Amino acid sequence: MPDIPLLAGQDGARIPAIGLGTYDLRGADGVAATRTALDAGYRLLDTAFNYDNEGAVGRAVAESAVPRDTIVYSTKLPGRYHRHDLARRAIEESLFRSGLDRLDLVLIHWPNPRVGLYAEAWRALVEARADGLVSMIGVSNFLPEHLDRIIGETGVTPVVNQILVHPYTPNDALRAANAERGILTEGYSPLGKHTDLLADPVVTRIAVAHGVSARVVLLAWSVAIGVIPLPKSASPARQAENLDVFGVELSADEVAALSDLGRAEGADPRTHEEF
Repeated sequence: MPDIPLLAGQDGARIPAIGLGTYDLRGADGVAATRTALDAGYRLLDTAFNYDNEGAVGRAVAESAVPRDTIVYSTKLPGRYHRHDLARRAIEESLFRSGLDRLDLVLIHWPNPRVGLYAEAWRALVEARADGLVSMIGVSNFLPEHLDRIIGETGVTPVVNQILVHPYTPNDALRAANAERGILTEGYSPLGKHTDLLADPVVTRIAVAHGVSARVVLLAWSVAIGVIPLPKSASPARQAENLDVFGVELSADEVAALSDLGRAEGADPRTHEEF
């Protein structure tokens, strides 16, 4: 599994170049699906407090023969716990739910700017890192103004900003803003959930040219533009297929053709609220 260095320091830490999205992987089936992903080669597991599966993902990590120090267990703080003292307790609760000795990466799930407490939540994450509860901290769905506020108030830059990224929603400006601040971009829904992206003629044409599936083409595009994709799958066959992305090298013209499909934006972080 290739990995890449964190741009925002973190003492030379690195993060895997692809991760497993675990939304809706719960209970015994969720444990089994996460274990097969680890067996296939995934080393970045993306969950969230609001997914109600931190325990299942943590159990899979604990039961796996994969060395713990090679796995990045990532979770997210929900909006209802942005107030500083609540954020701290929620981080502790995520740790207890996981059953692990530490959280590797914690993100603020959405900024919820109309509530206006995301800077308090960020300070709680900074303190939790200092106290050893979590190794790395980042954000999700943050716009440049949100990033600049938390960096300006704490002097601490998120290691990642997880945002919606696929060819229909490439989020070019926000990816560039992340890079300018030394922040890596993780991309959720890289296969275009709730769209017809997998059947788009441009995607299928490139897939035929490389002898791979449309899924692999979309993930290869994410990797080519410097995004860490987080595909979700409970199928062992598809989990393994998704890792084939590192055997596919798209041409510059193919990357451009996919990027030119951009046509829509996701939920607006200025107004969207997640609790």
